[in-house]
Amino acid sequence: MVGRLQGKVAVITGGGQGIGEATVRAFAREGATVVIAERNTDTGARVATDLTTEGLEALFVEMDVTDDASITRMVAGVLARYGQIDVLVNNAGINVFHEPLETTDEEWRRCFAVDLEGAWRVARAVLPSMRARRAGSIVNIASCHSFAIIPNTFPYPVAKHGLLGLTRSLGIQYAPDGIRVNAIAPGYIETALAEDYWQEFPDPEAERRRVYDMHPPRRIGRPDEVAMTALFLASDEAPFINAACIVIDGGRSVLYHE
Repeated sequence: MVGRLQGKVAVITGGGQGIGEATVRAFAREGATVVIAERNTDTGARVATDLTTEGLEALFVEMDVTDDASITRMVAGVLARYGQIDVLVNNAGINVFHEPLETTDEEWRRCFAVDLEGAWRVARAVLPSMRARRAGSIVNIASCHSFAIIPNTFPYPVAKHGLLGLTRSLGIQYAPDGIRVNAIAPGYIETALAEDYWQEFPDPEAERRRVYDMHPPRRIGRPDEVAMTALFLASDEAPFINAACIVIDGGRSVLYHE
């Protein structure tokens, strides 16, 4: 049976854990050659080894989305080895949460360097080869913070609002070249970061239950649910979806009050 991404080469940034790892695994199992562009050598190499052990095509490349030189090396290496980049998933990101007036210039710059500028830097590096082939799909992992605000999470939502602007701008600009650029806005997803956060509470299980109960399905999302949406957008099944954002939050952002 032919996989949904058979013959495609996909670069996933931050592919060593969480949503990125789930995306890497989903893409590889649907036939893509996956490139794990990850700063953490331990997690990136582990995921690549897991997949190659399964007989799947996976390559780990150490890369930092804030470092143009490492991005250039990654793209050049992938093109030299495989001859094409069909898909880019801009997943790498960090949480930078503060009260606005307590946010230092350093924290502001750190947030934007990874969560917005990083996505642009990698997109800028892969777009020329996509334009030359007149085909490509870019999927930006945004957030429900891209359109809704939680107090004391500044400046993260500012960067994520910007990421939606980047998605729409690039999607419109390069549609005539056969390139689609879309975003996914996950809500609360059960990653290792969420687990670590719950452990900070006196009763972690009570906090978990509270978070579950905030959502209409009385649970939160799983990384693989985000990954499967990215897979759909990356595939040839979504040829007329462009400059769009798909929300994955179980309906939480639509809920007015209970």
